[in-house]
Amino acid sequence: VQLQASGGGLVQAGGSLRLSCAASGRTFRNYAVGWFRQTPGKEREFVAAITWSGGSTYYKDSVKGRFTISRDNAKNTVYLQMNSLKPEDTAVYYCARTRWISEVPSSYADWGQGTLVTVSS
Repeated sequence: VQLQASGGGLVQAGGSLRLSCAASGRTFRNYAVGWFRQTPGKEREFVAAITWSGGSTYYKDSVKGRFTISRDNAKNTVYLQMNSLKPEDTAVYYCARTRWISEVPSSYADWGQGTLVTVSS
């Protein structure tokens, strides 16, 4: 499975963006998917994750109520809707797959190229 994140850009604080994580491969629907983000000099941090069916979702506390993760297995795509964006959300966002949802990056595989989100104040 190969994953590719897209949809990043420059947005003002309070604005919204929707990131997409497009996957190739027929087995995509067998995996949970997580979104992570990273800023220079910092560890990659968990943002959100969704089970293979989309039935359960998990979020970093600081994004709860602002971000929504969803998936469309027919389109092999996972989305991250980000609302009420804050300057501290600025980062490169990555998606990756996993068998078992975790907040630990090493539990995930098939990291694609990230997409840069910049939130101006």
